[in-house]
Amino acid sequence: MDGKKYIEGRELALAAARFADEKQAENVLVLDLTGISTVADFFVLCTGSSTPHLKAIYREIDERISQDHGVETRGKEGFPESQWLVLDYVDVIVHVLHREQREHYALEDLWSDADRVATDFLPAS
Repeated sequence: MDGKKYIEGRELALAAARFADEKQAENVLVLDLTGISTVADFFVLCTGSSTPHLKAIYREIDERISQDHGVETRGKEGFPESQWLVLDYVDVIVHVLHREQREHYALEDLWSDADRVATDFLPAS
């Protein structure tokens, strides 16, 4: 065994949220889409304040999920300049958005029927 803790689903979503929080992402939110979406079981939404901040959050999540848990993305989409970056882990999709894009697309409103997953490292919303 290589010492990595392999995770999926809910635990992977919470790990991604924790890594985003460690990079000072704002409004970190985990949505449980189980049973209401065929796209993924969990969405992680987080906000960055600038292009460099978006890149830092995105890179931290990507590298830490791979290094700490041995899980690689199925796909990566977006460019920092587009202000919306996506990491696809099959069961979990991580959205790293600039404030303006987050407000404009309002994914949490679009998926308002999804449960919000409580975390022990983020303030309750």
